[in-house]
Amino acid sequence: MGNRFICMSKKDTKEYGSKSKRMGRSQRKLLEDEAALHRRALSMALHQHQLSQRFENGSMSRRVNSATGARPRRTLSEPTDNPKQAPEVSENLKGKKVVLVHGEGFGAWCWYKNIALLEESGLVPVAVDLSGSGINTTDTNSVSTLVDYSKPLISYLQDVPDDEKVILVGHGCGGASVSYAMEQFPQKISKAIFICATMVSSGQRPFDIFTEELGSSEDFMKDSKFLIYGNGTDNPPTGFMLERQQLKGLYFNQSPAKDIALAMVSMRPVPLGAMMEKLSLSPEKYGTVRRYFIQTLDDRALSPDVQEKLVRENPPEGVYKIKGSDHCPFFSKPQSLHKMLLEIVQIP
Repeated sequence: MGNRFICMSKKDTKEYGSKSKRMGRSQRKLLEDEAALHRRALSMALHQHQLSQRFENGSMSRRVNSATGARPRRTLSEPTDNPKQAPEVSENLKGKKVVLVHGEGFGAWCWYKNIALLEESGLVPVAVDLSGSGINTTDTNSVSTLVDYSKPLISYLQDVPDDEKVILVGHGCGGASVSYAMEQFPQKISKAIFICATMVSSGQRPFDIFTEELGSSEDFMKDSKFLIYGNGTDNPPTGFMLERQQLKGLYFNQSPAKDIALAMVSMRPVPLGAMMEKLSLSPEKYGTVRRYFIQTLDDRALSPDVQEKLVRENPPEGVYKIKGSDHCPFFSKPQSLHKMLLEIVQIP
């Protein structure tokens, strides 16, 4: 009887040891994944610092003359994420600056995949953090106007030499900052590309575009649980931030899990004042810059119908469509987005 008990104890010990090894491997795998995610975030932060240093030191670029001419609409799906399949850039465009402007809640970090692809293609990507975004140290609650929000972009454009032009790329509500920059520095911008962005018409607020999905702005301001009162509840709200589940469902319905995890720890509140400000855009300035729009066809934050309405009401020179992309094609369809950016960059 005692021998039988001892025999069973050895068996149980062996099984327990096997389970412990499996649990150990699983825990090690989780720790390795977490470490890899931290390394990626650190790499992006360092990369962003290098980009800002590159801007401060004044990197060289070549000027590209713009020309008119309508382009047909293009639809593109994502076959693979192989950068080697990207079309080559013509020699006269190498070194051209592409300024990437993030959308609501994001920062320069969100472009990390396309930064790498653009650099491999010979272009010079410059990702900016708008005020209160990314690693910008401004308190989001102190950003009350679109001018305040767009200061880093405007500062960058002010230092672009008069004989150079850049290509602006705006995502989401970053489209409002791009439009504002077009009105301020049309002579320094060869093309503007709006990626599921707030391509507003003159007299329109960026937030008006999202109210197509949310209902009226008055109802949102009255009932929203996502508003932030940085100056106290007795004063108007200073920003808003969606909860994790809402963000995942609206913004990242096609994005990889690791990119979603990165966004969850990196996104910051959206300055509400900047989104509520009406833009004044003139044909003599804003209207002289060539515009292109990239639609995302599986977007739940800014639906394809709303994007189509933007295009109808404020027609750009060209419209492109990415199949299977959520509101963040730089995560869900970076290769397709890259191919479209290259195609637009190379339009003579």
